[in-house]
Amino acid sequence: MTAIDRAARLRGGVYGLLVGDALGVPYEFHPASALPPKSVLAMTPPQSLPSGAAFRRAHEGVPPGTWSDDGAQALCLLASLLEHGRLELNDFADRCVRWYHDAYMTPDAVVFDIGVQTSGALNAIRRGVPLSEAGRSDERGNGNGSLMRCLPLALWHQGSDLQLVADAQAQSIITHPHPRSQVCCAIYCLWARGLLNGVASEPAFAAAVATLRELYPADGPHLEELEFHIRPEEDAAIRGSGYVVDSLRAARHLLATEPTYEDVVRSAIALGEDTDTTACIAGGVAGVLHGDAQIPEEWLSELKGRALVDPLVESLLAATNPA
Repeated sequence: MTAIDRAARLRGGVYGLLVGDALGVPYEFHPASALPPKSVLAMTPPQSLPSGAAFRRAHEGVPPGTWSDDGAQALCLLASLLEHGRLELNDFADRCVRWYHDAYMTPDAVVFDIGVQTSGALNAIRRGVPLSEAGRSDERGNGNGSLMRCLPLALWHQGSDLQLVADAQAQSIITHPHPRSQVCCAIYCLWARGLLNGVASEPAFAAAVATLRELYPADGPHLEELEFHIRPEEDAAIRGSGYVVDSLRAARHLLATEPTYEDVVRSAIALGEDTDTTACIAGGVAGVLHGDAQIPEEWLSELKGRALVDPLVESLLAATNPA
């Protein structure tokens, strides 16, 4: 790879997740059957469906091109990493609390679409609850709220695979501490690292799983989650739900079956339900795989908040430039 190739993949990761998130916002909560055709999905959705029925967009008061909680928390993580040169959990958690209560890292100083689990954890942190105790830790606490934000860690990280896995899991703990959510974040970050290094999607995903099998203790909960709850089977249904395993599986499937960034994101939204987060998670790794040049210029031009994002991307490029 050349330096410019890597820079394009880094830019693609950040802008790819934000564009996917923003594009998916108007379609959230709708089942796949109630969405407009993939070919007409846009930041401003059509007013009607082919049947003639009106299409009622989600978050009607939110301007087109606005990222949601997904993008905001990802930018909180990126900004914290760039400032401290390491994963500093207290600072990251503080930035997430600032986002929730003070609209930090939002394009228009408006907070919307926060999950119940994340809301509860951030409010607990604000009250002084220790980070390791703030999030819901039972099996039902496996929403996709930590997976959607963790890509900047993989883009920034220059440590070993073991260190990347540890940090990917640690950032999940503040809101989604269950080992299943932690392992999904670890797979995703290792997968993204492979894509960033020019490895094709399926080999990169397989390598991520193989690495975790080597790193996890044989009798520990993380390996059990990997083998019995996360590792996708060939006949696993692909869904756009808010369940962390569904989101990871959808992203993997879409990168394996869709040829371009645009196709990945449109197909993620077409799954329905949690459209912004599915498109954010899949769009981030699609941006790493294909580079920022494949993100449609129309979508980039409509993305709000570029004054917040562009300096962070430039700082990311400077921080990860081996020269």
